Amino acid sequence: MSTLSTPAGAPPAKQRTPVRPARVLLHVFLAGTALAWLAPLLWAVFSALRPYSETSTKGYVSWPDTLSLDNFTNAFEQSDMLHYFGNTLLIAVPAVLLTLFLSSMVAFYVSRFDFRLNLALLLVFTAGNLLPQQVIITPLYRMYLLTDLPGITASGKLYDSALGLVLIHVAFQSGFCAFVLSNYMRSLPHELTEAALVDGASAWRLYWQITLPLCKPAMAALATLLSIWIYNDFFWALVLISTGDNMPITSALNNLSGQYFTDPNLVAAGALLTAIPTLIVYFLLQRQFVSGLTLGSAKG
Repeated sequence: MSTLSTPAGAPPAKQRTPVRPARVLLHVFLAGTALAWLAPLLWAVFSALRPYSETSTKGYVSWPDTLSLDNFTNAFEQSDMLHYFGNTLLIAVPAVLLTLFLSSMVAFYVSRFDFRLNLALLLVFTAGNLLPQQVIITPLYRMYLLTDLPGITASGKLYDSALGLVLIHVAFQSGFCAFVLSNYMRSLPHELTEAALVDGASAWRLYWQITLPLCKPAMAALATLLSIWIYNDFFWALVLISTGDNMPITSALNNLSGQYFTDPNLVAAGALLTAIPTLIVYFLLQRQFVSGLTLGSAKG
């Protein structure tokens, strides 16, 4: 009775791993969760591609007769999106840069220097994120109205200005960024700091030329998160901005809603257009974002 043998020099055949029922259930669950998250987005795209006259006649749950980009064109023109995109950049870019700069300085101080109030100082910055925004809106609104800035803002006050939104975003986001960066900086070898101190480096040089360049992955991850959070903000812009021309892009979607009639297909197209910049930022910094979330998590 003959048996089949593997030829000399040939790699051994790989044995197939048996598929376990638990793994099949896991993949089914993950696929269902992904579809549940994508369903509203796909429905918005489907609605934005159809004219309102068709959906009002046949209903939204119907086979489309016409698919076009007319709603996207009309939404872009009617809401004056370029102007509001500019307003958003005027708020988001300084807010992200200032938040990263100030929080990295706090993180450097509490992570690279030992002193008695080290942990307490970090907790003070982090505790600001635990306070609901709605709790302080009344005193903050009054403070913005009473703060005069003649010649600095167009309104002459901190209220109804891009500067006011930049400051509030920096105040609320710095605590989280300082917490993340401090944990990341604690994972860096202390020998670098000690060697630089022996060579006569100042505290500023330790921060700017030695520590900060090593924090690029974490900074990129935080920059991605901050850009998305600040760009998507609606609450502070609605409360602290009263002039329509000064509002960011999220508030500009109100221009697509009429007093007596609102085209939901047009609003869906406008919402999808406003989401494009955040997707671009995420895909450009995707690698740094994923690596920055895990680096420095082993220590601290």
